[in-house]
Amino acid sequence: MAKTSKKASAQANMADKAAADASAFLAMACTNTALRRAARRLGNLYDDALAPVGLKATQIGLLADIERLSAADGGRSPTLQDLATKLVLQISAVTHALRPLVRDGLIVLSPDKEDRRAKRAALTPEGAALLHRALHLWAAANRQVEDVLGSESATALRTLADYVSSDEFLVAYGTPNSS
Repeated sequence: MAKTSKKASAQANMADKAAADASAFLAMACTNTALRRAARRLGNLYDDALAPVGLKATQIGLLADIERLSAADGGRSPTLQDLATKLVLQISAVTHALRPLVRDGLIVLSPDKEDRRAKRAALTPEGAALLHRALHLWAAANRQVEDVLGSESATALRTLADYVSSDEFLVAYGTPNSS
C-alpha cells in the first residue's frame, strides 16, 4: 500500500507541476499571439470592407505592392523575388497568392528579359482598374481604424509593425536576414 501511495503522490506532484507550468505559460504575454490575433481581426475588417470588389485585403495589397514597386522602378514590373522580399514571404507563398489573380486576369507573369529564370508580375488594365476601385473602400476602412485607435496610436502601430518586419529588427534580435 505504501508503494502505491508514493507512486500516486509522485504522479500528483508531476500533475501539479505540469499545471503550474501551463498556468505560468498562459500568464505570459506573448507578442506573437497578440500580433497574430490583431492581424486576423484587422484582416477580417478590411476583407469585409473590400467585399464589394470581390477580393480579400491581402489580394488588394498584392496588387498595390505590384503597382508601388513598378512605380518605384520607373514602370518596370517587380520580380516575384522583389515581392517576396517586400512582403517578408517565401517566393513559393507569393506564387501561391498570385495564382487566383493570374487566373482572374488581374495580373500577368512574364519572364525577365535579362534573367529568363526570374518572373515579373504586372497589373493588367483590369487589375489596375479594380485596384483603383478598391482604394476608396480601403481608405474608408483605414479611416475607421484610425478613428477607433486614434491617429497617434495608429501611426505608432504601423511604425512598430514596420520595424518588426525589417531586416534591422532581425539584426537586433540576433537572427541573420532570412527573407
